Amino acid sequence: MSIENPEMKNYSFLNEMYKDGYFPNFLVDKGKEILVRLCESIESNKPESLESLYELTKVATEEFNSLEEEFGQNNSEIETVARESIADDFYNISKSYGFNADIEELIAARYW
Repeated sequence: MSIENPEMKNYSFLNEMYKDGYFPNFLVDKGKEILVRLCESIESNKPESLESLYELTKVATEEFNSLEEEFGQNNSEIETVARESIADDFYNISKSYGFNADIEELIAARYW
């Protein structure tokens, strides 16, 4: 499957993290894959409410939680730049699919 949404199809996921050498690209790639899967999940499940959307973003947020240890093992961490980049992408994804979501609710399950 691939992203159908025109706004997300060519979106530069985690752009700020890719620009910053502190974050290993192979781990940022894993984060990008999480966000792409989130878009695909939204497209296939078509959530009809914010609560349904938040269920999908919770799963994606928990996947980012799982990456935290790998970042640590590679002398990096999900810190301010990463948190803001991830949160902005979650928000932009929700907006592009027609949701007026609360950014904190989108990533409420985060440990970072």
